Amino acid sequence: MGANPTAKLEESLKPAFSLSLVIGLLMAFASLAGLLFPGSVYPNEVLQDAFIANEAVNLFIGLPVLLGCLWLTRDGQLVGVLLWPGALLYVLYNYIAYLIGMPFGWISFVYLALTLVSAYLLFVLLRSFDKNSVQQQFAGNAPARLSESVLVGLGSLFILRALGMIVQASINQITLSMSEIGVLIADVVLSAIWIAGGVLLLLRKPLGYASGLGLLFSGSMLFVALIIFLLLGPVLAGVSFAITDVIVVLMMGMTCVIPFYLFLRGVITKGKQ
Repeated sequence: MGANPTAKLEESLKPAFSLSLVIGLLMAFASLAGLLFPGSVYPNEVLQDAFIANEAVNLFIGLPVLLGCLWLTRDGQLVGVLLWPGALLYVLYNYIAYLIGMPFGWISFVYLALTLVSAYLLFVLLRSFDKNSVQQQFAGNAPARLSESVLVGLGSLFILRALGMIVQASINQITLSMSEIGVLIADVVLSAIWIAGGVLLLLRKPLGYASGLGLLFSGSMLFVALIIFLLLGPVLAGVSFAITDVIVVLMMGMTCVIPFYLFLRGVITKGKQ
């Protein structure tokens, strides 16, 4: 992004900005279609129960967060640029799960577009950062040790969990549903990205500092989204309310939210100096 990472949105990032708005429109379309026309989107009640609460979460959490990152970026604030990949990771995670977990249908093309475009934009953004400048500005303010530990730890935990569920299902001769498989694959993809970012921070690489805030942001968003999903499930899908699950997710989420807050505070504090 040039020598000054806090400059106004550069010409090179305007296509990414426009494509992110397209992602926002597609998210709104997919979520509204699922909420308003569930019979056309979900072929059975099992899938409807699995996904419909998540449509509300995507519409009222994921979409506003993405648009907020774009607004901050448009305003020339570095924090918006650093959070932007995290919002895109949230999109990528969700629509990998949808793409794999839902039977093929007309809306699969929307899920495919959201998956491919968000992955492409992540690559474009991280390539566009002036990573050395970001590292020089925030190396002393970002909680690198805590962040790297959380990213590698949570990433490893979720990969082991996914592999454990697959192995256990195989041993017990249980067939996992496609929606479960979709979530597990999304977990593995996101966790691998978390681990990679954590290792880059561990090695004190510029890309680690440029991506660290966004990676922690994606994790914090997903934990918050999961809690809201669990709270909305009884209302929208008629499933039983699992208070234990909410407490467990809340406790796990704090391990990601705390370093994210410290990293964010460091970026904001440095930006005011």
